[in-house]
Amino acid sequence: MKIGLAACAAILMATPAIAAPGGNPFSADSAVLNLSGIDLASADGQQRLAIRMDNVANKVCGEGLSSIHLTLGAQARGCRADVIADMRTRIATATASRDMAAGTQLASR
Repeated sequence: MKIGLAACAAILMATPAIAAPGGNPFSADSAVLNLSGIDLASADGQQRLAIRMDNVANKVCGEGLSSIHLTLGAQARGCRADVIADMRTRIATATASRDMAAGTQLASR
C-alpha cells in the first residue's frame, strides 16, 4: 500500500521538524522530510524512511556533538528522539487522515 505521498509530503513540508531555535552553528532550526518514492508497506521503504528520518534529525539536532562535550551529546540524543517521534506522529496522522478520507476500514468485527 503506497501512502498518499502527495498529501503526506505536502503536510510534512508545510510543517517541518523543528528544534528549539538557539543559533546553534552545528544544527539547523528546521528540516524537511521528503517522502517521495517511498512505499511504507515494503521493508525497503521502511528502511529508506528510517534513513531519511535519521538524516533530518541529524540536520536539526546536530551530529557528533558528544566529541565536543558530553552534555551536548546528551542534548543532541534527546533532540533526535523528540524529532523522530514528532515525524512518526505526523506520518501516522497524515496516513490516518488519508485513510479516513478514502473510507478505509482498519479493523472490523
